[in-house]
Parts: sequence; C-alpha cells; structure tokens
Amino acid sequence: MLLKELRISVLEANLELVKRGLVLYTFGNASGIDRDKGLVVIKPSGVDYDELVPELMVVTDLYGKVVDGKFKPSSDLDTHTLLYREFPTIGAVVHTHSEFATSFAQAGLAIPPLGTTHADYFYGPVPCTPPLTDQAIHDRYVHETGQAIVTLFHQQGIDPLAIPACLVNGHAPFCWGRHPHEAAHNAVVLEAVAKMAYNTLTLRSECTGVSQALLDRHYHRKHGPKATYGQ
Repeated sequence: MLLKELRISVLEANLELVKRGLVLYTFGNASGIDRDKGLVVIKPSGVDYDELVPELMVVTDLYGKVVDGKFKPSSDLDTHTLLYREFPTIGAVVHTHSEFATSFAQAGLAIPPLGTTHADYFYGPVPCTPPLTDQAIHDRYVHETGQAIVTLFHQQGIDPLAIPACLVNGHAPFCWGRHPHEAAHNAVVLEAVAKMAYNTLTLRSECTGVSQALLDRHYHRKHGPKATYGQ
C-alpha cells in the first residue's frame, strides 16, 4: 500500500477530530504530505468516519492529481495542496467546522490572544481572511479559499508555524502542523481558545488581552530553541 504509514497517521488525525467533537457527520477533513515524494494523503469525500480505513485514504500529487485511491478526494483538496505548496514548513492540514472557531469566522473576526492558553499555541491573533469576492467564489472557489489564507499570511509576514491556523471569512477554520497528529492537536486547541475568547468577550467586551511580555513568555516556553516546557 502506497504511503502506508502516512495513510495511518492521516486516518488517526481524522478520527481525532470526531473524538474531540470538532466535526459532525462527514464534515471536515485532514491530510498529510510526504515532502520527499511530493505526495499528499487526504480523506475521501463524503465517506462516513466509521467506515474509514487506511486503504480508503486518497493519494494525490501537489496539484491534486489522484495517484492512488478508488474514491474522490476531499472537496477541500485544492485548499490543502495550495497550503502545502506555499507553506513548505508544514506537514499536515486539518479543516473543521467546529462551533466556536467557526462562529468567529462567520463574524469575520480574528481570535485575539486574551490569555496564556492562547499564547501557548498561537503567537498572536488567529487571523480571519477578508471575504472572498463573487468572482473568486464563482471561479476556483476551493483554490481561492487557500489563496485567501496564503495572501493574508504573506501580507502580514506571519510564520505559519507560529500561528498554525487561519479563519476563512464566512466559512470555517483551517489548521496545520508539522505532522497529522500536531495539526489535529492544533485544531482541538483552536476550538478551546475560541470558546474561551467568546466567553471572555461576552463577560467583558473591552478586554484587550495579554501583554506582549506575557505572550512572549508563554509562547517561547513551549516553542523554539530555548523552550522549557516538557521533558
């Protein structure tokens, strides 16, 4: 079986989204990439999570051409492959319609860093793209979804590993990581901090969030060469 280990990892990431309550029915998808081979493994479109096995994962090239698999790949494939092409440091992508993160996306709002839980994982606000134009929606919608993320990150000089998520305006979040487990983990954390942000802003709408010093302290204790968190 082509890319057996990656297929298993991608399957586990997809199932983690279900386990953590981030997807309903056949919503959402996870993928992973083998950078050496230039091949992507992604969930098949519309297949129930209870039916998923490694053999059903679809393998494509970096431009979405199916290399192995009897099912159609996820309908979000073009977004995934564009992110892989433009963000060469990432190794996996996850897309959900989780309740609170999606609520921020539908409101067209970034998720601000209001506390240290956010700062542990996201080095600043989780941004939200501008709305897609009518032309972008009518033309190459899925590709343009990815392009909106890429353009925003490039324009703002955001390191995709420092902020491994983005909200697509009117749509939902995309998250990523160095491997499928990390991407799924980031999606779970994103939903948690989105819920905390929603609750915090409900309690105190003028809350300005953590200081830069506290953001730095908590982010860098888990990330980078001087990280102190963990064994």
